[in-house]
Amino acid sequence: MAEKPKGEHRIGLLNGFAAYGMWGLVPLFWPLLKPAGAMEILAHRMVWSLLVVAVALLFVRRWAWAGQLLRQPRRLALVTVAACVITVNWGVYIWAVNAGHVVEASLGYFINPLVTIAMGVLLLKERLRPVQWAAVATGLAAVVVLTIGYGRPPWISLVLAFSFATYGLVKKKVDLGGVESLAAETAIQFLPALGYLLWLGAHGRASFVNEGAGHAALLASTGLVTAVPLVCFGAAAIRVPLSTLGLLQYLAPVFQFLLGIFYFHEAMPPERWAGFALVWLALMLLTGDALRSARRGARALARATATSGNGLPTGTAGAARTAESVISGHDPDTENVTPGPDPEPEAAAPQP
Repeated sequence: MAEKPKGEHRIGLLNGFAAYGMWGLVPLFWPLLKPAGAMEILAHRMVWSLLVVAVALLFVRRWAWAGQLLRQPRRLALVTVAACVITVNWGVYIWAVNAGHVVEASLGYFINPLVTIAMGVLLLKERLRPVQWAAVATGLAAVVVLTIGYGRPPWISLVLAFSFATYGLVKKKVDLGGVESLAAETAIQFLPALGYLLWLGAHGRASFVNEGAGHAALLASTGLVTAVPLVCFGAAAIRVPLSTLGLLQYLAPVFQFLLGIFYFHEAMPPERWAGFALVWLALMLLTGDALRSARRGARALARATATSGNGLPTGTAGAARTAESVISGHDPDTENVTPGPDPEPEAAAPQP
């Protein structure tokens, strides 16, 4: 009986590495699609992603959610917002990679957890622990240093970070599964994307029909490039703890950063190294605080489960609530309750 959970955990880890590894190596793929421009690549990604996830949903016969979503205008509106935000994220990322800004794009996903926390404070009125405040302040200092280094604000990084943080926030409220959410979002994107591709074709500017069968196949494969990592992510999410996913998510920007330096040979003057070092320091503070909170939550769950065995009305559900309260910043042993954000950054999908 003990072997199955261990095997499941191993499968989850492998899928997690696969998902974030593919997202981390995706900068190698977008340049292959030239001479297609970023907008054409983006439109193809939307169209082919919908076809891929539709086939996947037909295979597993999961369509009940679609009817429920259509009967809930508020959720449908939130899905539309998510579709718009991820369109901006995808488009800026594809343009950044093909324009030679891979390192700056990777920075966006390094600072995304810090932006997520800042949005929690500003929009959800969450209260941070001191270490989290220190991490956010360090992240702001990094942006200042990088602004000086680039001679301008790192707008690519900021757009990617804020758009993906907003996407994660909206997805949390929509509460749809990964494949279902991608299907709903790409369904909303489909008609505008298809219309744009038809317009390109009518004006003789569609590389899909002008650059040969190999190029057309690469553009069609954008659907698989989007969907396959998401499937792996879903397999990981149900098998490994959120704290593990929170650590694995850093693989993607690390791979992107290394590709930017060693494969694309992008410049890294000292001031940019200083800015990245500050970002990494902020993430170390954030991750350390999250791991400490997770351990406190585990201890609280163990204590609550033990007390339920002594006749106290706690039970499994109560124990879980107690553990969750510790992780989120509540201390069940004191009267002063301090709410806080999730212990680790939202591991939202899909990534670039």
